[in-house]
Formats: sequence, structure tokens, C-alpha cells
Amino acid sequence: MPKLPDHLTIGEVSRRSGVPHTALRFYEERGLIASERTTGNQRKYARAVLRRLAFVRTAQRVGLSLEEIRDALGTLPEGRTPTKADWARLSHLWRGELDARIDAMQRLRDRLNACIGCGCLSLKSCHLINKDDLLASFGPGAPRLKAASEGGL
Repeated sequence: MPKLPDHLTIGEVSRRSGVPHTALRFYEERGLIASERTTGNQRKYARAVLRRLAFVRTAQRVGLSLEEIRDALGTLPEGRTPTKADWARLSHLWRGELDARIDAMQRLRDRLNACIGCGCLSLKSCHLINKDDLLASFGPGAPRLKAASEGGL
């Protein structure tokens, strides 16, 4: 079996990761991935970039911002492929945030099911009613959903 190359072209990374060339350049501009330049000014990526890209895409799917992802990737070592322990440390840093997001999504799902499925059509019995707009004092957005994930309201 031939040895896998240590570095990949942008086209190879795009094909292997499923990430378009334009997104690779965008991620590089944002500091999520890095490349080296050849004497002909072509980008060459370390093969380990494929793991980082899988992480970036998965983190985006669960709603994490590119800034959050970049900060997390910044905890990984430079100059070597991250080990299982490195990835476990990063995962541990995010555990609380991911658990809070999961909780918020479950509460949203359950409240939507109750509200849409109940058929009560009564503002007197609705648990989502905001009489006299009292929730405005808690700030913008959906304060009940935010507070629920933070243990309030």
C-alpha cells in the first residue's frame, strides 16, 4: 500500500472533506485551518486538516459560531497532529455549553408540541402567554427559553 502524502492540495482537501474550495479559503482567512505555500504560491494542507474540517462542519451543524469553533481549535497544539487526549480536552471544555444547548432545544421541542398540539386556543390556560408584555423586562429574544436553559423562569 503506498504511503499517504503528508500534504494535500486544496483540490484534494476539497474532494476528501466535501468542503468547497471557497469555504476552505474562508476558513483559512478566519483562522480555523492553516496551509503552507509552495514556491509557486499554491496552498498545501497538512493531512490533519481533514480532521479539523470534520470538527468545524459538525460544530456548525449544532449551531456553534465560527468564533467559538476557532477559539476551541486554538486550544489544540500547533505543529503536530492532535492526539486523542487533545481532542478529549477540547470536548470537555464544550460539554457544559453543548448540554445547555441540548436542554434548550428539548424545551423548545416540548413547548412547541404542547402549544401546537393542545388545541386549547385559550390565552387563560396557555403557559406561553406574556400578559402585559412583562417578559420585555428580561431583554430581547425568547427569555423563557433562554432562562429555562439557565435554570430561571
